[in-house]
Amino acid sequence: MTTQPWLPVLRHDGVEKELSLTELFEQAEEIRRVPGDLPTQEFALVRLLLAVLYDALDGGPAERGAWEELWTGGPEAFPVARITGYLAEHRERFDLLHPERPFFQVADLRTDKEDVFPLDRIVADVPSNDRFLTMRAHGAQRLSFAEAARWVVHVHAWDVAGIKSGAVGDPRKKAGKVYPNGVGSVGMLGGVLVEGLSLRETLLLNLVPRDETALLQHDDRDLPVWRRPQPPGAAPETDADARPYGPRDLYTWQARRVRLHHDGREAYGVVLAYGDPLPYRNMHGREPMSGWRRSEQQEKKLRESPVYLPRTHDPSRTAWRGLASLITGYPPEAVQKSGRGADPGISPRVLAWLGDMAVESDALDRNHVVRARLLGCRYGTQQSVVADAVDDSLDMSLVLLSPDDPTFRDIAVQAVQLAEKAVWLLGNLASGLAQAAGADQETPRAEARDRGFGDLDDPFRHWLARLGPDTDPEALLEVWRRTAHDRVRALGLELVEGSGEAAWEGRVLPTAQGGTYWLNSASVENHFRRQLRVRVLLPEEDDSTDTTGDAPSADRPEEPTP
Repeated sequence: MTTQPWLPVLRHDGVEKELSLTELFEQAEEIRRVPGDLPTQEFALVRLLLAVLYDALDGGPAERGAWEELWTGGPEAFPVARITGYLAEHRERFDLLHPERPFFQVADLRTDKEDVFPLDRIVADVPSNDRFLTMRAHGAQRLSFAEAARWVVHVHAWDVAGIKSGAVGDPRKKAGKVYPNGVGSVGMLGGVLVEGLSLRETLLLNLVPRDETALLQHDDRDLPVWRRPQPPGAAPETDADARPYGPRDLYTWQARRVRLHHDGREAYGVVLAYGDPLPYRNMHGREPMSGWRRSEQQEKKLRESPVYLPRTHDPSRTAWRGLASLITGYPPEAVQKSGRGADPGISPRVLAWLGDMAVESDALDRNHVVRARLLGCRYGTQQSVVADAVDDSLDMSLVLLSPDDPTFRDIAVQAVQLAEKAVWLLGNLASGLAQAAGADQETPRAEARDRGFGDLDDPFRHWLARLGPDTDPEALLEVWRRTAHDRVRALGLELVEGSGEAAWEGRVLPTAQGGTYWLNSASVENHFRRQLRVRVLLPEEDDSTDTTGDAPSADRPEEPTP
């Protein structure tokens, strides 16, 4: 793997090819990204590359100054010689077919019946019951060693739960099976990968120095799995509860036990079993690539406070709608409860680190734009299947991450709230038109809201990319007010025009006070126009006490689900 091509890369010139580990680090400046077979595979592969980089640098840059030298020195300062020397020294540990320590595998892993299972068990794009939805209509019967290596890395990170075969030597085995023991090592995360203009920049932007202990904890025992004194066996590691010891340990966590079967040319089967479960609770000091939410349910259950769990991504929501929790850690609905002390949420530590650098270092200024890539899975049916996946991104200036000046961050969050208000009102308009026609209200409401967010998606992303320290944030917010108002108003007028004769004629409905009123498309439209103007375009003039429908108050728009 250090000399044979297996890592898919996308170069700046648009060429896609496979490289070895050594070639990848040598060409890191010419590579745009490592696309993988699935977006989730890319996240797992980049974490593997970070583990290599951390270990080649003896745990990463010792302090901020060392990181600054790597960044400001450009491609010439990237420690290629040190990394390639490291890979040459440990090349046997990166051998997928090694007889004693095959990469990310257990050499003698077997079941009581010596079963060998289809490769479908590790290939995530082969749904168990939906083969017609995949290019692998007949399953993954054989894999090249390059592709098999990528899926081995992926299965440790994202594998589903469910009942699995019990391996010989695993004390958890009962009647040849091991019952559900959690998804892969990153399966419960809302993954956040900071991307730069090249793979070199991406790796450095996610490389937190060792002395930043308030953001990322390191331990002298931190090692990648290939440098641990003993390779994993079928049984879970005895010290797993005290780990991970640091990013090298975490990014190579063996959540599964795997053994590929091959004929010397290709892999044709696999044995897959449970490995080391990873405790997610209160791991925000060790896992920098996810946001965190406070869990009152777990606090009551465990009788301890605070308890933080990873904040997962919602596949139904675009990345910018969750901007508040991404850059502040606080979801919009979070209210600090007196006497409880702890924050309701924590932003991804890798973003907090970059925010600190933008303020305190000359290496990265507040104008610098990065891409926050959001990746994750939503599991279904007791986490035994992947129900949906998330792959979205946001380009933003580092000024939004500044811990000292919340001005730009607050403006960005206000802009999201304005969009939420506008689209909520659009949904109410669609619901009101349906009610006037005597039709079902929920479907038109949902369709209108989907259309509203879709129409605002590109404009908001472009607006956010413009928001930087050289701009007037209040003026830009006014621009966004007008944009959101005008676009949603236009969508609303289209809904009114297409509402039909039944809505135009309307009908008589009872009031809460026992009277009646006439509801038709004209009255619904007038209410929509008035509310949109007051709540979005001119919110400072909002003295409305009208609570018709289920529109949010002017101070509390619809909020993301934590």
